[in-house]
Amino acid sequence: MPSPQRFALTLAYDGGPFNGWARQPGLPSVQEAIESALAVVSRQELRVVVAGRTDTGVHASGQVLHVDLDAAAQAKVGVRDGAEPVEVTLVRRLNAVLARSTGRAVLIHSARPVPPGFDARFSALWRSYTYTIADGERRWDPLRRGDTLFHARALDVDAMQAELDSLLGLHDFLSFCKPREEATTVRELQGGEVVRGEDGLVRVHLRADAFCHHMVRTIVGALVAVGEGREPSGWVGRRLGERTRDAKTKMVAGHALVLTGVGYPDDEVAGARAKATRAKRAAL
Repeated sequence: MPSPQRFALTLAYDGGPFNGWARQPGLPSVQEAIESALAVVSRQELRVVVAGRTDTGVHASGQVLHVDLDAAAQAKVGVRDGAEPVEVTLVRRLNAVLARSTGRAVLIHSARPVPPGFDARFSALWRSYTYTIADGERRWDPLRRGDTLFHARALDVDAMQAELDSLLGLHDFLSFCKPREEATTVRELQGGEVVRGEDGLVRVHLRADAFCHHMVRTIVGALVAVGEGREPSGWVGRRLGERTRDAKTKMVAGHALVLTGVGYPDDEVAGARAKATRAKRAAL
């Protein structure tokens, strides 16, 4: 019997209707919506592996997952006489089901076959997020309330950038994470930028090899504290060095956060990358 074919899917979703990515009993989740749609088109109960689990209300424009389809599942997807590749049919049929079940809150952008060693989570080289803030009531737009933080005080973008620069590199981000049992809080923040766009909104862009639980929202919360003058210059770097999660650890709301992309190596080395990442996480 031939081995199942692994497919990598790129997708976007509005996190507003969902209690985060991961399945939770009795609560709507993005994972449940996608796996339910897969069950409809494949007639099998399938599980997916995602690049980054997002919190309640958090959105995605460039999320990635992988799923394995055996020959029977591919046949049920409904490829007709080789008229189109299975990945094309899969995207079309999944989006039809998701349109009915989620009101197009979830959309599959693309699917492609990948080697069996590819892992949406462990093969990733980086993840990127963007957080959007409207500082001051004159910038508040009711049409953006679902993806923008309405913040009353003006923010100093330059001061926030200086604080963010102090976090770049490989560090233990315990002060900015909610630790999970037997999981490390060591991460490499590969890039970060705080910019004010032509629309007047402040956007915090972050990229890391991976983010631990609540890391992005807590970093943004710390940057905002300095940006509005509530904390002095250098405070964020000092918080990093304290390596403690306490009452000073404040998170911003999740609805203004978007997972914007995930980067991977070439397919031929994706399996090796996944093995190396697992080994590194186990050693930390």
